[in-house]
Amino acid sequence: MAAEPKTRPTDVPVADFIASIEHPTRRADAEVVCRMLQEVSGQPPVMWGDAIVGFGSYRSPTGDWPRIGFSPRKANLSLYVLSGSPDVAPLLAKLGKHKTSVACLYVNKLADVDLDVLRELAATTWAAMARKYPT
Repeated sequence: MAAEPKTRPTDVPVADFIASIEHPTRRADAEVVCRMLQEVSGQPPVMWGDAIVGFGSYRSPTGDWPRIGFSPRKANLSLYVLSGSPDVAPLLAKLGKHKTSVACLYVNKLADVDLDVLRELAATTWAAMARKYPT
């Protein structure tokens, strides 16, 4: 069996984490994304490790992970809203300035992207994750 991930839910208040973000744009963007993902998921935000805000959870072969989430990193805002579903490709084409990796979407600031498309992307991924990992 694989080792449990080091990134686990914590009791750190998400509001305290967001308030501690030094860069004012990154902090404001984190507040917006936190509200958006909470509305999309219907779940409260939870700190995972020291830098990831997650919503909901699922059990994979490698352990427990948030269904969707984000991390306001120094270089960019990392959003964990890509499920591998083919439904996301047309949304990414309409999103605006961004980069992607396997499961992450990277934006420099929310002003670079269409927030309605980002919301739809998060909702699409939330639904795809619910189908793939039913509770």
